[in-house]
Amino acid sequence: MFVYAIWPWIAPRSHTPRTVVFYGFSILGEALNQIVFPEFQKEWAGRTGEIVEFASSFAGSGTVTNQLIMGVPAQLALLALEPDAERLAASGLIEPGSWKRLPYGGVVNRTPLIILVRPGNPKHIRDFSDLARPGIEVVHPDPLTSGGASWAILAEYGAGSRSNPDRAREAGYELLVGLWRNVVTQAQSARSARTQFENGFGDALVTYEQEPLWDRAHGTLHSEIVYPPSTILSEHILVVIERHVDPGQRKLVDAVVEFLWSERAQRLFVKAGFRSVQKALNAQSSEFGEIYDPFLVGELGGWDRAKKEIVDDMWKNRVLKKLGHQP
Repeated sequence: MFVYAIWPWIAPRSHTPRTVVFYGFSILGEALNQIVFPEFQKEWAGRTGEIVEFASSFAGSGTVTNQLIMGVPAQLALLALEPDAERLAASGLIEPGSWKRLPYGGVVNRTPLIILVRPGNPKHIRDFSDLARPGIEVVHPDPLTSGGASWAILAEYGAGSRSNPDRAREAGYELLVGLWRNVVTQAQSARSARTQFENGFGDALVTYEQEPLWDRAHGTLHSEIVYPPSTILSEHILVVIERHVDPGQRKLVDAVVEFLWSERAQRLFVKAGFRSVQKALNAQSSEFGEIYDPFLVGELGGWDRAKKEIVDDMWKNRVLKKLGHQP
């Protein structure tokens, strides 16, 4: 648990800090703790004179969801994918579909799935299909715990199917089989998979665009970004866990929620390497790479259908079985 506090630049009317407990999926940590939360804290201090602390924790989206179900007292959680919100609803922790009443259907920001390769791209990787070539070693987050991994499966399947519309489903399946035959290691989260890749495992990593953009902006990127011609834009869902919001916290929690979709916060997300849901704001960044054929999960039938037909039936039941693996 990371507790981040900033003392306001004005004299506060109250010296007693107020706390918001915020859980999120792995790649959000730096953007929220270092950029977004401090800006909210300054705004809230200027408006109310109160000090706000954020008690935050970040891990794979599936892990975060499990922690929430087990009872951690978070008021807010930003999840990597909608099925994790559905799991919270199925557990009775939140009202079914409650996130859809938030702005943009609960989607706070987006980031496409890309490929990281070694400096100079020695294996000449340009697309997901190249990751299915013999001799390519792929590092991948684990779909059983990582929201980023589930997004990656949809990106891989979608790229294959969209390249051959006449036999879309089988083309997507064939790309998944070839690529996953080359997966040499998996990790619990997108962040952990990135660490494995940085430690020398594999020739390529399937991951979110945001992380390498953040590192490039801070001079710490030691890999190259490859933008597949066709890939998915992941969409990240905010949930409000009402049972953990005391009446005295209502205005504060609501203010945090409102702030996340404000133009100010959306510009901060862009600065941190995420793509804004307010599409016009993305033009302010020259860092975003061009994607010839971006698509959303809605074009695959939405998460209910995509998870059942692609992640579960195709990847888990067909691909892993063909490769002799057990999920």
